[in-house]
Amino acid sequence: MSQDIVADALNMIKNAKKARKDTVRTDKMSNLLIEILKIMKQKNAIKKYKINSKEKQIEITIGEIFDCKAIKPRFSVNKKNIDKYIRRYLPARNVGTIIISTNKGLMTHQEVIEEETGGSLIAYFY
Repeated sequence: MSQDIVADALNMIKNAKKARKDTVRTDKMSNLLIEILKIMKQKNAIKKYKINSKEKQIEITIGEIFDCKAIKPRFSVNKKNIDKYIRRYLPARNVGTIIISTNKGLMTHQEVIEEETGGSLIAYFY
């Protein structure tokens, strides 16, 4: 396991989905990962997640997801060039979500376009 908690957790979710598992348990957690899981739950990519703060674990129940990955390096985007990254990381228009870290917190790429702001690319899933 590497030092990137988000990349490790998303990789575990993707591998568990390929292995036809329903749940996956991560051994590390962070506030950034929890915020990403909230967005993924809103978009039905995961069904639920349970945080065990004593053992610092998160148990994730996988939902409707095909692929998820952390974006490295974390490119900076603004409202003008976000379309380039949508074409690069997502399979088609209106399919999938890119998570972007802004000064207002984590947002999906649709919210960033509506608010006409920018930020740093964190992850994507579809």
